[in-house]
Parts: sequence; C-alpha cells; structure tokens
Amino acid sequence: MAEAAPLKHPVLLIEDDDRLAQLIAEYLDGYEFAVTIVRRGDLAEDAVRAQQPALVILDLMLPNMDGMEVCRRLRRFSNVPVLILTARIDVYDQIAGLEVGADDYVLKPVEPRVLVARA
Repeated sequence: MAEAAPLKHPVLLIEDDDRLAQLIAEYLDGYEFAVTIVRRGDLAEDAVRAQQPALVILDLMLPNMDGMEVCRRLRRFSNVPVLILTARIDVYDQIAGLEVGADDYVLKPVEPRVLVARA
C-alpha cells in the first residue's frame, strides 16, 4: 500500500520583491508549506478569502496598499495568523504592526530556519 504524501500547510506570502519571494517560497516548500505569492497589497484580501491560508507572511512596503493597511483589513474578517516580514526596523513600526493585528514581527534579512520556526 502506497503511503500518502503529507499535506502541505497553505501559506500566503505577500511580498513585492520577486527574487526574495521565490527564495522564501522554495525554502518553505522543503518544510511542508505550500506557498502562494501575491505581489501587491490591494490583492491580499481577495487572496486570503479565496485560499483560506494557514498563515500569511506580509511585507509592509508593498505597491498599491501598505502592509499595515492590509493587516488591518484582514483582521476585519479573519483570524489567520499574520507574520510581518519587513526591513522596517523602527520600534514604532514594530509596535504598530502588532497593534493592527499581526501575530509576529520579523526583520529582514532573516535566517530561513528562523522563519520556518516562527511559521
């Protein structure tokens, strides 16, 4: 009898840097995560509604809508865990991100294994 492949955990990665998004997706794929990439903030809400991910990894500096507003809007209808992954190091950005509903705030660059552990 063939063994069924383990189910992958769906992750929505909202990141506008194509190279970084691909690297993160490939790395997470090796740890049983199925990553869908969205490159614009204004597309995030529809993607979360359609895909019902187990986790959202969210950049703050996005075209068309910044990550803070994306997180705020997601919290209106979803309790999906949101991990902010950003280069914004200011403590006030970190506080604001958590206050708008993010569950974690991780600074870029991040060691890939740390990202997996936090996911």
